[in-house]
Amino acid sequence: MGYWIWMIIVSLLAGVIFGPLARLVLPGKQNISLGWTILGGGIGAFIGGLIAYFLDIKDTDGPDWIQYLIQIVCAAVVIAIIAARKPRAT
Repeated sequence: MGYWIWMIIVSLLAGVIFGPLARLVLPGKQNISLGWTILGGGIGAFIGGLIAYFLDIKDTDGPDWIQYLIQIVCAAVVIAIIAARKPRAT
């Protein structure tokens, strides 16, 4: 159980980095706040971490680039969903 709590905490912290990165790879302008960007990045990082865990992508000696890529893609999907559901400012 400690692993999952640690994963949630790390995912929310990763949202600070992965959220803005995910917005960079998305086309167009997303009318969402920085808070929604970080939250969406954290949720995407958590989902991506779960996918990497179940695909048996283990920790390596260096950076886990495949896991990071999966997390950024998931963060981009979550942010795209959040941006589509938020009403547009006129």
